[in-house]
Amino acid sequence: MAEDVSASLLVIGDEILSGRTQDKNIAYLATWLNEAGIQLKEVRVVPDIEAEIADAVNALRTRYDYLFTTGGIGPTHDDITVDSIAAAFGVSVVTHKEAYARMEAYYGTENFTPARQRMARVPEGGTLVDNPVSIAPGINIENVFILAGVPKIMQAMLEDLRPLLRSGRKVWTQALTIHAAESKLADGLGKLQKKHGGVSIGSYPFYHAGVGAQVVVRSPDQTAVADAMSDLQLYCRDNGFATDVPSDVD
Repeated sequence: MAEDVSASLLVIGDEILSGRTQDKNIAYLATWLNEAGIQLKEVRVVPDIEAEIADAVNALRTRYDYLFTTGGIGPTHDDITVDSIAAAFGVSVVTHKEAYARMEAYYGTENFTPARQRMARVPEGGTLVDNPVSIAPGINIENVFILAGVPKIMQAMLEDLRPLLRSGRKVWTQALTIHAAESKLADGLGKLQKKHGGVSIGSYPFYHAGVGAQVVVRSPDQTAVADAMSDLQLYCRDNGFATDVPSDVD
């Protein structure tokens, strides 16, 4: 049986915490990792403060198999992710010769400004993660992957990481939309959860187009998901709750 492989995500940036920017990377990364057999277990959001970034990096990189960070690797003064992660590892920040050469060739010497040159800096010992969108690379140091915050760039960087990641168990997920108030479902769902101890059964109410709940069944065992979903549908039929057709969830 495949092993469990875990990951965490550290979202870095004052703009996320202030609400000026809405994070669009969490859902994408969670789905992408699950397809690779890696489970996203924790997400943290921290401000642009070196000590807080470093503390979070050290907590998460030791707790999970992999840590991904997004944000704070651009050309401006407040892009301090590289410095913060170097501090977390207790290493210096150095200019990566290959990154410098790539970006100088891309921008041209006359346009390769000091601000752009900052994006060639890495924690000592770090290797490059390719960026096919805008050339400035991400960074890999031990089990930490430092990625861009811009969704299109982050997604492109991820594809360069596939060969580096250990694959584990994929979690299978099915969802059933039930057109009944969640309060009416609570007792039955509790009994189903006790019966199917190897799966996770979650209920998520909605109030648009009537009242109801989407019940999501998750497990690394695809057969267990199918069995629990079958019992859930039977429970709904026996109690007169209308449902939609179950759907697979990536």
